[in-house]
Amino acid sequence: MIEAFLNPRIIETKDWATYVFLLSFVLIAITKTIFETRFNEFLRILVSDKYIKVYKDSTNLMSGFTILLFIVQIISFSFFIQILLDYFGYVNKTDWVSFIRISSLLAIFVLSKFLIEKIIAETFEIEEFIEQFNLLKVGYRTFIGILILPVNIYLFYNNSSNYLIFITLTAILIINLATYLISLKNYQNLLIGNLFYFILYLCALEIAPYYFIYYLITKI
Repeated sequence: MIEAFLNPRIIETKDWATYVFLLSFVLIAITKTIFETRFNEFLRILVSDKYIKVYKDSTNLMSGFTILLFIVQIISFSFFIQILLDYFGYVNKTDWVSFIRISSLLAIFVLSKFLIEKIIAETFEIEEFIEQFNLLKVGYRTFIGILILPVNIYLFYNNSSNYLIFITLTAILIINLATYLISLKNYQNLLIGNLFYFILYLCALEIAPYYFIYYLITKI
């Protein structure tokens, strides 16, 4: 007698990712249409500081332009994190549940960090620097999010390329480092009297949280 064993066939679907990628491009198109001048200046952020100088007012952090591209940024970085974790064997890059978890955690992390920074800035009386620093970070990191979006699409629909993953990760780290160096250069006079608080700020809110979120993603 021949025994037959039926094993469920697991079919991975990538349709959800297609819709999310499409949503990202729709949001970018809407942003470009509504804020055409600002968007064009934003695209030159790596070669010109005009965007940072023109839109340096803290109210720009809550503008429609920033909010729309913040969603794109979260989507883009969430995909890259999931692809990176897939490469190291922690999650499956086609798992939409993992994407929701990563994107939710990332959004909560960024917003919570922003609120904590505001509290610390008021406590140490370095509000002016923190506001300008946040504007700078938001600008550069949003640009990175848009920049790696096509890279995410390629990595998601193709077998992971070791070189491309680590080249992208290196580029992200370099641009983030450049953000800190530019801030130090632009606000050196302001930092001279608050150097201790600035070092404390870097350790507490710019280094430790990233290790913490890495731990959460890989363990939970």
